[in-house]
Amino acid sequence: MAHPSLSKKKAITVNLIALGIIAALVLLGLLSSSDFESSEAETPVLASPSENVGLIDTKRILAADDAPGDWLAYGRDYGEQRFSPLTQVNKQTIEDLELAWSFDMYTNRGLEASPIIVDGIMYMTGSWSVVFAVDAKTGEEIWSYDPEVPGDWARKACCDVVNRGVAVYEGAVYVATLDGYLVSLNAETGEVIWRINTIIDRTRAYTITGAPRVANGRVFIGNGGGEYGVRGYVSAFDTKSGELDWRFFTVPGDPSKPFEHPEMELAAETWKGGEWWKIGGGGTVWNSIVYDAETDTVFLGVGNGSPWTRTIRSPGGGDNLFLSAIVAVNASTGEMRWYYQTTPGDNWDFTAVQDMMLADMEVDGKMRKVIMQAPKNGFFYVLDRQTGELLRANPYVTVNWASHVDMETGRPVENPDRDFLTGDSKWILPGPLGGHNWQSMSYNPNTGLVYIPALENPLVFDVENDFKATGRFKYIEGGWNTGVEFGRIMELLGEHPDMPKGKGYITAFDPLTGKTHWTREHGTHWNGGTLSTAADLVFQGNGDGYFVAYDARNGDELWKVNTYTSTIAPPVTYSIDGEQYVAIQVGSGGAAGLTEGDLAMPASAKYGNFGRMLAFKINGGLSIEEPEHWAREIPEPPIVQASAAQIEHGGELYGEVCGFCHGIGVYGGPAVPDLRKMSEQTHRMFNEIVLEGVLEDRGMSNFSDRLSEADVNDIYAYINSRSWQDYKLQEEAKAPTQSEAQTSALVN
Repeated sequence: MAHPSLSKKKAITVNLIALGIIAALVLLGLLSSSDFESSEAETPVLASPSENVGLIDTKRILAADDAPGDWLAYGRDYGEQRFSPLTQVNKQTIEDLELAWSFDMYTNRGLEASPIIVDGIMYMTGSWSVVFAVDAKTGEEIWSYDPEVPGDWARKACCDVVNRGVAVYEGAVYVATLDGYLVSLNAETGEVIWRINTIIDRTRAYTITGAPRVANGRVFIGNGGGEYGVRGYVSAFDTKSGELDWRFFTVPGDPSKPFEHPEMELAAETWKGGEWWKIGGGGTVWNSIVYDAETDTVFLGVGNGSPWTRTIRSPGGGDNLFLSAIVAVNASTGEMRWYYQTTPGDNWDFTAVQDMMLADMEVDGKMRKVIMQAPKNGFFYVLDRQTGELLRANPYVTVNWASHVDMETGRPVENPDRDFLTGDSKWILPGPLGGHNWQSMSYNPNTGLVYIPALENPLVFDVENDFKATGRFKYIEGGWNTGVEFGRIMELLGEHPDMPKGKGYITAFDPLTGKTHWTREHGTHWNGGTLSTAADLVFQGNGDGYFVAYDARNGDELWKVNTYTSTIAPPVTYSIDGEQYVAIQVGSGGAAGLTEGDLAMPASAKYGNFGRMLAFKINGGLSIEEPEHWAREIPEPPIVQASAAQIEHGGELYGEVCGFCHGIGVYGGPAVPDLRKMSEQTHRMFNEIVLEGVLEDRGMSNFSDRLSEADVNDIYAYINSRSWQDYKLQEEAKAPTQSEAQTSALVN
């Protein structure tokens, strides 16, 4: 199986530990064309929605504050502020907050889900889009559903085999799977009601990792795959039948063909030159979709261009609508109402898919209905959600690619000193991880502050060498197509010693003044989402393994517990039988968890990245014991005969094909194996693993379509070279210093 079969999940967990020692997983590269169907294929109705549980509807979500003990939607309610009115856990009682129960998610891959809690049942997803229903009071499993995503689909996922959650509506649970299906399940039994294909073209590497949203009998879902050459769109399906209601494309297709809807004609005017439709265009809506009941509008957060480099995809210039934009769409018809583009002509992977929040607030002496977002580009936006008018745009992290946002035009003013398109490479802040990634922020209307899991992690940008030399872009079907030079990324990083080190922190930010009221820095840049409560608490899990509660007004640390696992998921809170619970999934992965491995996930690297759902309450009675150290030393690598040219070529191929999963510079693990720590067996089987796909059912695809045997030998030589470098550093660190040796001699 590609992932833990639910009937054998404990045994598989053990096997995954062994696999991490003996095998290399998931090198990225070219995906061969699929012969799957290219249109929606609805399965016959197999079951009916439950009449007893999961009875959420639009009216109930709108009245979420009347039943604050539930967590009814992705961000608790349609406003998605991730703010809870519950106050039993407060500054006076927080010291007694203890673990109440733990649920093993049976995975060592990334966990990002925000669970839904309704009527005492918690619905959540794990890796590989597996769905669980558990008793929210005890953690006892009620049912589980495994969509059996093929293992080789991991190759199509840029940022791990993650899933951010489900939607629950009128007795049904809706989950979107990594391989692009939308599934309706009976909320009481987990039985399949219907299952439909959402992907318009299965010859391209589409994925879904986001949580569906539901309102007024429609379920809304987007897709991912921007780096892989896909075209973005959002679909609305009938909750009862699964029939497609409408579809809104976010980038234009082939201009020689009829446009699917009028907005695509408008967008096409902003794409100039080139043949973007052949390489996808990007613009995927892979995370945030927010519903506004007052105007029956869904707001779509649109992603980056494909490729990232705009001179490749649109050499004639243009804003490239609707990349990196917020698009307001009529929820009933799919017609656009307005749009605002945060990063016109996006050039840096500055997605606008980050969580959006709705609020009513006084702006310049007038009450306004606003939508707020902190997209990757480093500026925090406040817009009138009825008109799209820009009200505020202030930096919330350090920004060097632009000086400011022009409030008259709404456009960022780019810094010419950071232009990498026509000259040398440049380091950019924010980097492609953004000033804020998908990890959820929260808003406390009592403090007026937004609590952002912020990061400052620069990257060196340079136009792809082949394009600079030839003026032609080599599109890799099903592979990464950024247009940025990743093959020589380690060399480029070495050319910029002035580039600051990455860091991550939680920041309390005023969306109207642009003032940062407080920050608390973490040990790593890759950390979890936040939760705010009416008790003026802010909760966040971090990469160091701690789950922390802060004072929302001054940032004082009030409580923390060591979970011994790095965390990226957001917490939630709920109440059952008069007791408030605070729950969070622990287990890291995602983009930085793969590309930077143990550098981004130090706790998981030390103890093992084995995911759990943890639920805490006052006097919960349980504790979390420190597990045995999981981290292994780099074993002495074998001697490999290879020329400097072979190692250099292998390094370029590794950066292009392998590094996005196994870590840039071979800093990998623990979500996937650290290739510096390969076992003797894996060393022997390396070519079989990569070229014959002997571990394909575990997520490690056959790469014979992308790599020759000579290529694989060179990649292996590069990995071996890097292993020797770090092995020597490891051993040198063990050796006593001269002074230590002298002291030891005197003592003895």
